[in-house]
Amino acid sequence: MAPSRKYLLTGIIVLIALVAVLLKYWNYVVNPWTRDGQVRAEVIQITPRVSGPIVELPIEDNQFVKAGDLLFQIDPRTFEASLAQARAQYDTARDNYVAMDKQVEAAAAEVELSRAEVLQAESTIKGFDAEIEKNQAEYKRQLDMLAEDATSRKAMERARANFQVTVEKKKKAMAGLLQAKATLAQSEANRAKAKASRGSEGDANASLRAAKAAAQQAALNLEFTEVKAPVDGYITNLSQQIGSQAIANQPALALVDTNSYWIQGFFRENTIEDIRPGNKAIVTLMTYPDTPLEGVVDSLGWGIAQQDGSTGEELLPNISPTFEWIRLAQRVPVRIHLTDLPDDIELRVGTTASVLVMTSEDQDGTAPAVPKVLQ
Repeated sequence: MAPSRKYLLTGIIVLIALVAVLLKYWNYVVNPWTRDGQVRAEVIQITPRVSGPIVELPIEDNQFVKAGDLLFQIDPRTFEASLAQARAQYDTARDNYVAMDKQVEAAAAEVELSRAEVLQAESTIKGFDAEIEKNQAEYKRQLDMLAEDATSRKAMERARANFQVTVEKKKKAMAGLLQAKATLAQSEANRAKAKASRGSEGDANASLRAAKAAAQQAALNLEFTEVKAPVDGYITNLSQQIGSQAIANQPALALVDTNSYWIQGFFRENTIEDIRPGNKAIVTLMTYPDTPLEGVVDSLGWGIAQQDGSTGEELLPNISPTFEWIRLAQRVPVRIHLTDLPDDIELRVGTTASVLVMTSEDQDGTAPAVPKVLQ
């Protein structure tokens, strides 16, 4: 074979290889990509609800736990005593309520008795009214008959005496009615006082509700002495030990939620124009450079913190110097959801990843790893 033909074939082979390489890199030229990516996950700060020394710590640093597993227990004895005291106070409040409720019933009975006495006095007065009217008529008749000598003075005197006696009886009955009404008013006041001392009836009673709430709070505090994992995840940066003082509302350890991993890719602002939620993404972890991971774009960030203009010393704006002929593109966060994670891949929060977003419409579904040159 002539040397010229050998050179030609060699050149053709080299050209084909170069074209193949260029085509291979084409996806990473026309599609947005970044080496500034990180593995993210929800990191839950495990915070105790009550304070006390830790008496049980069945976990170790970097251990995997399931939701509901005991992470640590705070000494429960103080809270057990508080619960017993709160329950005793609730029992006392309930006994007091029952006693005051009986007082209300007794006061109500007195009111009914006084009301009956008032009715009886009113009925007696009505009877005296009829008797007075009758005796007065008889007395007048006797007077008329005496004027005509049709009756004796003795009969007239007897009729007058009967009339006067009936009037006096009515006066006494009127006094009795006033006394019965005063007794009724006092009974009603006593009933109102008893009701005020007792408060509302049943479960609506304020004293009972307060005592019950205190007992429930004490029971919750005792329950809070057992701090359990809210989700499946890994314990990280454990610094507690048995005897350490757990402080209420202060984080004691961190738990990485294994069901919340995502990839955060920071793309230059001049490359995100064509990125849309739902675009296919290819993630290459620095930990596993030869294993591409498939994902989709969940969302794009709508804002980033502004560095220039932040408050500095003496409340003056903090402005960084810039070169007029260089404009640095800002980085916009893009959230990537991994759709297929092999069993042998272990994600760790904060590790580095390269991310490529496939914005072209003619994608064949393959997921090549990002070349090492671009990683």
